[in-house]
Amino acid sequence: MTVKSKIEEIIRAIGAMDVGAAEAYHALSGRSRKKVLEALDGEGLRSLTRLIKEAKRNSFNAAEKRFSAAAKGDIATPVYLIDETLIEENMRVLRYVKDRAGCRILHALKAYASFATFPVMSKYLDGVCASGLNEARLGREEFGKEVHTFAAAYSEKEIGQIVKHSDVVIFNSFHQLREYAQEMRKRGLETGLRVNPGHSEVTARMYDPCAPNSRLGVACKAFKREYPGHKEMIDGLHFHAMCEQNSDVLERVLKSFEELYGQHIHGLRWVNFGGGHHITRDNYDIERLVRLINKFKKRYGAQVYLEPGEASVLNAGVLISTVLDIVKNRTEIAVIDASAEAHMPDVLLMPYRPHVMGSSPAGRRRYTYRLAGPSCLAGDVMGDYSFNDPLQRGDKLVFTDMALYSIVKNTTFNGIGLPDIAVMRKGGRIDLVRSFGYSDYRNRQS
Repeated sequence: MTVKSKIEEIIRAIGAMDVGAAEAYHALSGRSRKKVLEALDGEGLRSLTRLIKEAKRNSFNAAEKRFSAAAKGDIATPVYLIDETLIEENMRVLRYVKDRAGCRILHALKAYASFATFPVMSKYLDGVCASGLNEARLGREEFGKEVHTFAAAYSEKEIGQIVKHSDVVIFNSFHQLREYAQEMRKRGLETGLRVNPGHSEVTARMYDPCAPNSRLGVACKAFKREYPGHKEMIDGLHFHAMCEQNSDVLERVLKSFEELYGQHIHGLRWVNFGGGHHITRDNYDIERLVRLINKFKKRYGAQVYLEPGEASVLNAGVLISTVLDIVKNRTEIAVIDASAEAHMPDVLLMPYRPHVMGSSPAGRRRYTYRLAGPSCLAGDVMGDYSFNDPLQRGDKLVFTDMALYSIVKNTTFNGIGLPDIAVMRKGGRIDLVRSFGYSDYRNRQS
């Protein structure tokens, strides 16, 4: 079959709402995908979006059986198990946004940095964004594409190495821009400035970069006062004001950003819309995102960057643990070999109650248990869950959506060992890519 006839067949399949069209579209070259998009009208594009989401949803639904089978096998616990197929499904959605909007997408290493899966991710994304020297070096050495680095402040002892491992360095103040930008531009790096967009809808103050007295991003008044004397040092602007949110929130943030800084955007090479875009979530409005980016690019002539982190690995990994003991104090308490405090800290920080496969909220099923970790922290508790059958010592439990913000944040509190890291490859083979022992605990202490 010729490329032309293949494209025509895919277009017909999209019109017939055949979910197989999504897989066929993903398999095309970049040039051929572009031809498909050019041939579709607005309704056709929306149909393709729906088919891509349906295909992804089918793949994730099928993965539950793979995770369950892995837990029932002889896999040692605790272990983070990352499904490479699911990460690729997320990557396909992100690349589809790139195809539609002509933007560039970076993966945020702060959310997930397990480089065993970088070969899959780097085929689809343009690079990574880093929060400092170690992430920048990891991105350069393991991802091998663009590295954009932002930190609230850079130390003099690290800035030379950051330059070595970065393509773009974004500053958080005009002072540090003055200190370092000229030298970086001499070395061929691009430099940017993070600004406060003046609007956010993050409800938890701890996670709101636009909260009163926030240190993140130059405030508008300071920007307007100092920008005229520094604009030759600035290739682009960066803002970040979202957390696990949809594109309607971006639309309102972007409106505020443009009202405050729009007159200064013309002539810039790029604008970075930051992270927090839950693009791979089932109900995310991709059409609105594409529309916002395309209108912005047309209005200002600047490239647009997105830097999602969670979206890259959303629902693509689990934490498998084993029930060590069951004790009773008014309620049944299952003590497991995984710790909320040490292994999934956002459960306590956000806070939130992670889902356990085969469970429901307390009281919904016949047997209810409080799941708790082995540490001395009284609050080392994941939550209350109910099951159809009583838990037994030795049973394995699967906590879902554990790739993001768990591996990068875990600790050895109480000397508790870190979970293994394993990757489920295409075809179902499980590779243990990292295990930890006493030396990992000891060497962090002195």
